[in-house]
Amino acid sequence: MNIEMKGIDKSFGSNQVLKDAGFVLNDGEIHALMGENGAGKSTLMKILTGVYTRDAGTVLVDGQEVCYKNPQEAEKAGIVFIYQEINSLFDLTVEENLFMGKEITKGFGIVDRKAMRKKAQEVMDRMGVNIPVNAVMGDLSVGQQQMVEICKALMADAKVLIMDEPTAALTESETEGLFRVINSLREKGVSIVYISHRMEEIFALCDRITILRDGQYIGTRYIKDVNMDDIVQMMIGREIGERFPKRECAIGGEVLRVEGLSHQKIFKDVNFTVHAGEVLGVAGLMGAGRTEIMQAIFGNLPIVGGKLYIDGKEVTIRNPRQAIAAGIGFITEDRKTEGLLLEKSISENIEICNFGKTSNHGVRSRSKRAKLVQHGIEEFHIKCFGPEHECGNLSGGNQQKVVLAKWVATDPKILILDEPTRGVDIGAKKEIYSVINDMAAKGVAVIMVSSELPEVLGMSDRIMVVHEGHVTGIIDAAGADQAKVMTLATGGSLV
Repeated sequence: MNIEMKGIDKSFGSNQVLKDAGFVLNDGEIHALMGENGAGKSTLMKILTGVYTRDAGTVLVDGQEVCYKNPQEAEKAGIVFIYQEINSLFDLTVEENLFMGKEITKGFGIVDRKAMRKKAQEVMDRMGVNIPVNAVMGDLSVGQQQMVEICKALMADAKVLIMDEPTAALTESETEGLFRVINSLREKGVSIVYISHRMEEIFALCDRITILRDGQYIGTRYIKDVNMDDIVQMMIGREIGERFPKRECAIGGEVLRVEGLSHQKIFKDVNFTVHAGEVLGVAGLMGAGRTEIMQAIFGNLPIVGGKLYIDGKEVTIRNPRQAIAAGIGFITEDRKTEGLLLEKSISENIEICNFGKTSNHGVRSRSKRAKLVQHGIEEFHIKCFGPEHECGNLSGGNQQKVVLAKWVATDPKILILDEPTRGVDIGAKKEIYSVINDMAAKGVAVIMVSSELPEVLGMSDRIMVVHEGHVTGIIDAAGADQAKVMTLATGGSLV
């Protein structure tokens, strides 16, 4: 299927999101669509699939002008959009989600569960996904939920697949499985629009790349003709410098000590320390228990044993309120459901953990709130219409910046960041890295959980590796490489 979009304009109120934007997709190619958060990538694809109506411009599919009224109409024509946000019903099973509105029936309209289960298992096997089809979606990890979303799209027999950050929550093995499926689809003539901020994936997978900047078409190139610096220059209009900014600050005394921390099922006998001005990277495969260890430290997950010490004193933390009072900030893995109130404004989200700073003797002060929020917007370069901009209408990268602004404003002693750059563009990543370095320079003890090994290696002083709920090693980042980290992450030893 060939698609040509040209002269596309789209505004939401007075905000023009797309201006004379364009995109051309050839039959059987994997085409990267890149740009900073808020560049208009998802909006352009939502116009193609009927989520939004364009204000101006033309969309041609196989030479014929089209204007799909809704995503169902686009899917019927063979164009399927796999969204970055999970679009499932969490109280239903995997099988029920896969066949939602597309149930296989036999005589008298009776649902043929046997046939549905068989087809669901075939798609799962094709993807190399080891998830029971009768598992409840809400019990799965974010990565497993994403794999189900991808399987759901594959069942639609699409001619064009649009994938928005498909690997953001996937393990390395799941990503490899996805790449195998994408390449096999290309061989069968299926076209893929691949939206991602992960440069390594773009160079490994894609044929061509199109760049948008500030809602405008910048250019299209063959992947073989460009390098990372070329792409960054097109995306942000300037050079970005070093990928991981250097940090030169002295590491001070111990701030956090964890001794024998154990959960009933997920992790056991976890021991580590973090010092003032240090960035401790935490690596491991998905499901290893990295996030759960951090949730337990923050009081979100019950423990059956172990002790926590802050500044040498034992502390008891049974809930997030106590964690915040002890000086711990926690930027969670899932910003949309745990990190933000999407229907609330930037002001309300930043203030929620900082009432002490925005009030006078328990009475809220508008001027203090305005000053705190405006400082956060400026410090983190949040692209918005103002403090009252609803967070659900921000791009993913700007949502993450709001979460950062909220927690940095609490002046934490210990800052835990779980996948802090997931789904954000390279420019926003650089800004987040700078924030991490700034916090460390102020003497904050930083713990950074990340699935991106280059990020862990590039940003950490030491790296703690977790495998199946156990810490398999803590190594200096200076002498580490991906092979060593993966050896520990898979249960091996460096001795």
